[in-house]
Amino acid sequence: MTIDEVMQAAPVIPVLVMSSEHDPAELARTLVGAGLRVLEVTLRTPDALDAVRAMAEVPGAIVGAGTVLNERQLEHAQEAGARFIVAPGLSEPLTRAAAASGIAYLPGVATAGDIMRGLDLGLSRFKFFPAEASGGLPALRALAGPFGEVRFCPTGGITEASAPEWLAEPAVTCIGGSWLVKKGMSLEEIGEAARRAAAFRGRAQAGIN
Repeated sequence: MTIDEVMQAAPVIPVLVMSSEHDPAELARTLVGAGLRVLEVTLRTPDALDAVRAMAEVPGAIVGAGTVLNERQLEHAQEAGARFIVAPGLSEPLTRAAAASGIAYLPGVATAGDIMRGLDLGLSRFKFFPAEASGGLPALRALAGPFGEVRFCPTGGITEASAPEWLAEPAVTCIGGSWLVKKGMSLEEIGEAARRAAAFRGRAQAGIN
């Protein structure tokens, strides 16, 4: 898959910090069944790669690894079945490794300089991170002006209440959301939150496997 296909597959990408609270496959089935096919499992816990493996087996799920910091983590994520990777920042070694591997890649940016370095490396799709702490919507709008071909997936501090406003921005293809799966939420509550998120903006999903 291309990064555009990943970003266009659902309006909200759940950002998942996995623990033993929910079975990964059941969680993936809940989210996919509610209309959110793209799942980002952050490599922040010992369970993360096992969760990627389990979720990658769920029909319809497009599973990626987040918080990828280096080439070694990229390799481990691919071995676990990740179809895309997300990085918190932009580094040339990881960018070149991702390009060589062919995996869909979404690096984080927060400034005009970050975006220009990414463009120099052949990229035009970025995670705007941390979205609220980096200036929120006013900052994103200011960055989108001089970089008309760039599209963003803002992540960090976005809530269910603020998500529709972010998604209304022409430069925003999708957003990352950590509010969808929080400690103590039941699978039923997660499914309800995911259905609301999936309804934020209708998307044609034909042809995305």
